[in-house]
Amino acid sequence: MTKTKYSYVGVTFIILLFGIIFVPRIVDRVSNNDVIREESRSKHVSTQDRDNVALSYLVINGEKKKVADFSFTNQDGKTITNENFKDKVYIVEFFFTTCPTICPKMNKNLVELQDNFAAHKDFGIASFTINSTYDTPEVLKAYANQYGVTNPNWHFLTGNKAAIFDLANVGFNLYAQQVDGAPGGFEHSGNFALIDKNGYIRSRTDVYGNPKIYYKGIISEAEKYNEDGEAEEMSMLKEDILKLLNE
Repeated sequence: MTKTKYSYVGVTFIILLFGIIFVPRIVDRVSNNDVIREESRSKHVSTQDRDNVALSYLVINGEKKKVADFSFTNQDGKTITNENFKDKVYIVEFFFTTCPTICPKMNKNLVELQDNFAAHKDFGIASFTINSTYDTPEVLKAYANQYGVTNPNWHFLTGNKAAIFDLANVGFNLYAQQVDGAPGGFEHSGNFALIDKNGYIRSRTDVYGNPKIYYKGIISEAEKYNEDGEAEEMSMLKEDILKLLNE
């Protein structure tokens, strides 16, 4: 047998030995969750801007879509308008405190964003209740305390029901409606809108170059996927908030 053939035999033996000894150990570690895989969207995404691509604007009839003027009462009984969010990057959601389905998930995700950007005084959240009859400032205050809200720029807003529905459905195109028989009596979108410091709705674009507009607010970053196979977008939102904060 030539020296070259001996080499081939030696290499084959080593590969076979590796497979016998180490592969079962690796499989066992993966099965027992001993191997931790860091995703590209890690818990550190909030501290780095991964690219220099600017976020898109939502353009309608040739004009960039801006948040409509609004004026409502927050959990502290203070009047809050869109001007209170000037020079701030903020998230918009529509919810209600007695929601038995998606609202708890949405607000837990928002609390995570709050904590993630605690050092940023120019980050805020606007949570508009769609059940303003029940959700008084006192109720909203208790709800905010229950979720551990500490950001002074996170306003839970209540007021004229028709005005809030108009803001949701027309101003943001985020569906919200009172529906008999629906869980809690209301139906609404589980998406978040991202607003820049100048009051414009911003987002990433899809593969065709169209703005995605909204971010899924129901799936947590830890979950990664829901039961329908839809991927979480909270890590994406973290990156995009930072991008706007740095603009």
